[in-house]
Amino acid sequence: MILMEKMSVRKVRVGSVYLGGDLPVLIQSMTNTKTSDVKATLEQINHLAEVGCEIIRVAVPQEEDLKGFREIVKQAPLPVVADIHFNYLLAIKAVEAGAVKVRINPGNLGGLDKLLEVAKAAKGQAAIRVGVNAGSLPKNYLESINAGHLNLPEAMAYLAKDYVDFLYDHDFFDVVVSLKASDVLTTVSANRKFRTFSEAPLHLGITEAGTAFSGTVKSAVGMGTLLLEGIGETIRVSLTADPNNEIKVAQEILKACGLRRFGPTVISCPTCGRTKIDLYTLAKKVEKMVESIKEDLVIAVMGCAVNGPGEAKNADLGIAGGKGEGLIFVGGEVVEKVRESDLLTRFEFYLQKVLERRREN
Repeated sequence: MILMEKMSVRKVRVGSVYLGGDLPVLIQSMTNTKTSDVKATLEQINHLAEVGCEIIRVAVPQEEDLKGFREIVKQAPLPVVADIHFNYLLAIKAVEAGAVKVRINPGNLGGLDKLLEVAKAAKGQAAIRVGVNAGSLPKNYLESINAGHLNLPEAMAYLAKDYVDFLYDHDFFDVVVSLKASDVLTTVSANRKFRTFSEAPLHLGITEAGTAFSGTVKSAVGMGTLLLEGIGETIRVSLTADPNNEIKVAQEILKACGLRRFGPTVISCPTCGRTKIDLYTLAKKVEKMVESIKEDLVIAVMGCAVNGPGEAKNADLGIAGGKGEGLIFVGGEVVEKVRESDLLTRFEFYLQKVLERRREN
C-alpha cells in the first residue's frame, strides 16, 4: 500500500497548544472523576500530564459542575476541554468558565441556531470539537442510508461536513472534528471520506473500544491505519481501564507509526524452543527499568543468539539470552557475557554508559 501524502490541514488553537498544520499529533484523555470533586480531578489530570497527556477533557453534565470546572481550568497543567451534551447554554457557560475547547454533538443541541449561539460565545475564546458518532445520526441521514443513497461512513462524513461548512460560513474556523464508531472499519472509512473534502483537524478515536486488551487492539488498528495515511491531528484511546493506560497506548501507537518518540522503545522476541532463559521476566524488568528515561533509545531483549546481536544489531543496547547466561551488546557489538543472575545489574551499568554518551552529544 502506498501511504497517502498528508493533506493540508487548518491549524486550530486549543489553549496553549495547536492542532493541525505540520504540528505533531497530540495525545488526549478524559477524566473519570466527578467534576465537582476538584481535588480528585486535578490529581488525575496531574498524573495524566506526568505520563504524557497533552490535552484533557472533563465532563460538564450539569450546571452544578461549572463551579468545579472553573477551578479545574485555573489549576490544571493542561488545556482543558469541556464535554457537553444536549445543553447549548451549558456549552456557552463552560466557555465563560475558561474551557479552551468544547466537545459537542450538534445533533443533540436542538438545532443549528443553538450551534451558532455556541460559536458566537466561543469565537476568539475556544475551539469547538464537532462530534459525529455512528449511533446518533439525524433522521434524514438515517433515511438516506436506508434508501441506499449513502452508506454509514459516508453519512457520518457528510454530516460532519455540513456542520463544519455551517460554522465556516458564519466566520467560525476554530473547528476540530471527530468521527467515531465502535466498529473499526466504519471509523476508518468515515475519516478517510471526510479528509477528502475538508481541511478541519481530525480527532481520532474508536468509541467504546473496550477493555485494556481488546480496546488497545482496536485502537491500534483503526488509528494506526489512518495515521499511516497522514490522517489525524490528535488522538484519544478510549479504554475501560485506568486513563493512564490510554496515554501509554497512544504513545506506542504514535511510536509504531514513526510519528513521535517517547523515550526508549523496547523490542523483545516472542520466545521459542531455542529460548533457555526466563525472557518474559527479564523483558518486563528491563521495560520497568527504562520507563522513566526520556531519551530515544532502542533496547532489545532477545531469547537467543539468533535474535540477539544479529537481528537486533541496530539496537542501542541489548541482551541475548543463553543457557543460564546472556550476552550484553551495545551498538550491535558484544561487550560482555554475563551469568543470568547478573544480567540486569550489568545491563543497568551499560545503560548508564549509553545514556552518558548520548547526553554528552
